Amino acid sequence: MTTVKMVAVDMDGTFLDDQKQYNRSRFLDCYQQLTAREIKFVVASGNQYYQLKSFFPQIASDIAFVAENGAWIIDRDEELFCGAFDRHDVGAVIDTLQNGHYPGLRYLLCGRNSAYYFEGMEETWLVKMRHYCHRLRPIRSLEETQDDRLFKFALNLSDDYIEPLMADIERLHQGKVAATSSGHGSVDLIVPGNHKAHGLDLLAQRWGIGHHQVLAFGDGGNDLEMLKQSGFSFAMGNAPERVKQAARYLAPTNNQQGVLQVIEQMLAGEGPFAAPAD
Repeated sequence: MTTVKMVAVDMDGTFLDDQKQYNRSRFLDCYQQLTAREIKFVVASGNQYYQLKSFFPQIASDIAFVAENGAWIIDRDEELFCGAFDRHDVGAVIDTLQNGHYPGLRYLLCGRNSAYYFEGMEETWLVKMRHYCHRLRPIRSLEETQDDRLFKFALNLSDDYIEPLMADIERLHQGKVAATSSGHGSVDLIVPGNHKAHGLDLLAQRWGIGHHQVLAFGDGGNDLEMLKQSGFSFAMGNAPERVKQAARYLAPTNNQQGVLQVIEQMLAGEGPFAAPAD
């Protein structure tokens, strides 16, 4: 029987319902049981660390975060890893994004200290982005980010242009920038290899845990590596087909508290977590 030693959850569309909420008392009951069994809990999300912490005010200093799609890894308030683009590559990507081939494109630059937008960005979109980036400030030029480590571009554009843009990024910036889509018009540009699976791997090594002992949940393209790597991987019922194909199991939807249902199943030793019969 394989014992689960780590639980890793994506947030939007997975742990959170469509109102960006979760059942806190039900989760804290699960978390207490996880802690009693020395099972690590990890938040693995494309969102900003400062935003992710706000969802777990009671336990943020006791858990680990694979934030910004794996660019920034923090365990119990200690930084384990912080990726960064080469500064030249940041400028080259901005040139690509501003060439006019992607109508309606909006984007943020994301770093350890803050996320940034160039002045003149659409205010209605920025209002929405402030829900995901609790630190967000305007800049006039890239030089204003000189004291930061930049590790992600967060893009929003029409679904019609997502595939052409991702193809252009691959063609023009191969090996230096990787594009990953989480759906809903969102594309993240990350440092190649700095994805969620890389973050979980660092934590697994730190804790002496095998990938076969990891229970992971996700619903988007930025979860694929994590789901393929983890021994108990669950795609949410609301996930697209390609994500379901990457996972080993299927969880109920995010609006059905699917993550908590499966964690409770694991704690009870039921379903795929049941010990084989003698």
